Amino acid sequence: MAEPQQPDLSPTDEPTPYGINSADPHLMAPLAPLAGETPDAPQWFRDSIAAPHERDHIVVEGAAVEWLAWGARGKPSLLLLHGNGANADWWRFIAPYLSGTHRVVAISWSGMGGSDHRPGYSADQFVREALAVADASGLGTRFAVAGHSFGGMPTAILAARHPDRIAQAIVIDTPFGDGRRPPKRDNPPPHRIYPTLAEALARFRWAPVQPSPNLYITDFIARTSLKPVEGGWTWKFDPWLWSRFEQLELEDVLGAIAVPMAYIWGEQSVLAEHGIVKRIRELLPAGTRFVGLPEAHHHVLADQPLALVATLRSLLA
Repeated sequence: MAEPQQPDLSPTDEPTPYGINSADPHLMAPLAPLAGETPDAPQWFRDSIAAPHERDHIVVEGAAVEWLAWGARGKPSLLLLHGNGANADWWRFIAPYLSGTHRVVAISWSGMGGSDHRPGYSADQFVREALAVADASGLGTRFAVAGHSFGGMPTAILAARHPDRIAQAIVIDTPFGDGRRPPKRDNPPPHRIYPTLAEALARFRWAPVQPSPNLYITDFIARTSLKPVEGGWTWKFDPWLWSRFEQLELEDVLGAIAVPMAYIWGEQSVLAEHGIVKRIRELLPAGTRFVGLPEAHHHVLADQPLALVATLRSLLA
């Protein structure tokens, strides 16, 4: 997730997972030294983002919701759900590696990516969007679902409330039961408009703050998180989304899950560190499979993409 406009913490402020409290430019502005140039990327990455895929929209309760798809209809199916401030394109270097065996679809929630913004948002609304995209994109009557970060919340709700549709649920680095959410501001400012793409890219940083071990992935994610507007470039996600979001407590939902469940986390993540995973083990159903990925921070797909692919392939086999 990218939050480019949070203010820095002062030395007296208490650090939080989402607090911007580092003076390290490699953390705060990882793309700035590139001055808008695209960094070198390995061949596997270039091939994956160039892989043929579908891009379409479906109108759900008045808002156009974007989806991307890989693989043939009729195969076993997988729905990918992104996190806060992200969009379906963030899965473009993961999904092709799963499409040999599965029909893979990634959604952009309303208020994010290429989807329309709404006057208000809720977890139930996002679940209805996921089901509508599943039907429109040819996932069939039952499908697996995997959600990263915030996307783990609708993943859990789908698993608990729609076991007739969900064959398996996979959650990736979601801090259930801890309340570690981005800070909510009642009246946030609109996004800044940057005169050039290079200036906008230079403002990208991860939220929560973390290193960028694969700068080519950071660059790709930053570019797919921006859109051209009059006067320059700005971020795609709705700056008022979380001030207009109806929160839902999940502990009862987690206890109602009866479909096969797995939890993947980055072993360097500040949102799913050891104490949080211990609590999550208590919240999720007995039999849930837990997989920690070494050398991965919260943004597992950007830190250890091929390890995540291998883990997902194993869980989906």
